[in-house]
Amino acid sequence: MSIGILGKKIGMTQIFDQQGFAIPATLLKVGPCTVTQIKQTKEHTKIQIGYEYIQPNKLNKPIVGHFKNNNLPCFKYLKEYRSNAWKELSIGQIINISQLNKNDYISISGISIGKGFSGYQKRHNFHRGPMSHGSKNHRQPGSIGAGTTPGRVFPGKKMAGRMGNKKVNIKNISILNIDIQHNFLLIKGSVPGKKGNIIYIHQK
Repeated sequence: MSIGILGKKIGMTQIFDQQGFAIPATLLKVGPCTVTQIKQTKEHTKIQIGYEYIQPNKLNKPIVGHFKNNNLPCFKYLKEYRSNAWKELSIGQIINISQLNKNDYISISGISIGKGFSGYQKRHNFHRGPMSHGSKNHRQPGSIGAGTTPGRVFPGKKMAGRMGNKKVNIKNISILNIDIQHNFLLIKGSVPGKKGNIIYIHQK
């Protein structure tokens, strides 16, 4: 079954395999999530899940009414994803990490750490200019386009600007361990975002 679930990033660590090699790992606290809505169309079906309980007075009235109509508690985070396995789900059903298959890969998406306004070298890995005394181009961008023709800078030119704070999706991540009792998931490698960042996990 295609499953989508929300969680939080706890932090990074490392484990050692039987050969003694260090494997970078990330610890995640995943779920449990609740199915809050199932929308069917001719093309596909959308499943909405809720994560982390919250008091109703901290939400606006339309959102509170959405939960009240389905006799559900209020959730702080909502996520919608497409799934063809809607017949196996029902509104109010609990989804946890026990439904993840340890032998299959997962995809994780989240918001990367924001680095603020960054220059060319840091943002796009540009080479710097000569550092000798006569050089006047140490960390400058250089030419950004031609002259009379076309007489403008093309859109998408790699220049200085905001770095990070974007949605990043990492595919084909292997699962190292699943702790169903404490809702902990240990995966190989890193995931986007800082500690406590909300991440979305999907497994086909």
